[in-house]
Amino acid sequence: MRRPSFEELGRALDEQRYFADEGLLTAIHLALVLERPLALEGEPGVGKTEVAKVLAAILGRELIRLQCYEGLDAAQALYEWDHPKQLLYARTGEATDLYDERFLLERPLLRALRSPGAVLLIDEIDRADSEFEAFLLEFLSDFQITIPELGTIAAPTAPVVVMTSNRTRELHDALKRRCLYHWIPFPDADRERRIIAARAPGVSAAAAASLVEAVASVRRLQLLKPPGIAETIDWAHGATVLSDAGVPWPTALRCSLGLLLKEAEDVEAAAALLT
Repeated sequence: MRRPSFEELGRALDEQRYFADEGLLTAIHLALVLERPLALEGEPGVGKTEVAKVLAAILGRELIRLQCYEGLDAAQALYEWDHPKQLLYARTGEATDLYDERFLLERPLLRALRSPGAVLLIDEIDRADSEFEAFLLEFLSDFQITIPELGTIAAPTAPVVVMTSNRTRELHDALKRRCLYHWIPFPDADRERRIIAARAPGVSAAAAASLVEAVASVRRLQLLKPPGIAETIDWAHGATVLSDAGVPWPTALRCSLGLLLKEAEDVEAAAALLT
């Protein structure tokens, strides 16, 4: 399957209203060309998950998502046998081999191997247990898995793998070595203004500039949860609603802080800053 060139990828991301800086664009391009999993880390809300979504749209591929959580195990991520169906067929004598393909329930990883060129999003891997990381090593190294009853299943075409982490814990070195790693920082002012213009077109250029400046100031505070890009866009929409109703823009920003920040202490600190 054809991979877009560096320039084509940049244009396609812009068309999807995802404004990647040169570092992220380079990381995505190399991951595609080298067929390496892309490991993205960064604060919540900087657009890590969105990378997989826009790549699926750009490449015209199926997006398969594995949402990680504490206690996630191989069966839930890979495959399970349909035991009730096996039991039914065993009772009726309709099947002699109870470990036939028809009794196999695909989970995200197996489905990604069988869907040519699919985009596989392994989201928030840091929420899963470290034991699950060890299980991923074979999958990420060779894009294959072994089912004892059926043998080894390998992907005819390597999936595009995007793995995200909010860095709530350190990932194993062995897992990182199998990936192309990139840290996504908060966007600079110019890029955040472009994002607001694309995602909140009702906000004037002057209002967007003042909002981006305010967000940058808020992020410099000692916050429990710094706001991400999605919260910035929500704040822009909310402040605009109040502004259109006649509320002065600075007041509109303060009154809609609950769209930007989600902790009482953070809202209090930001309100004091914006007074």
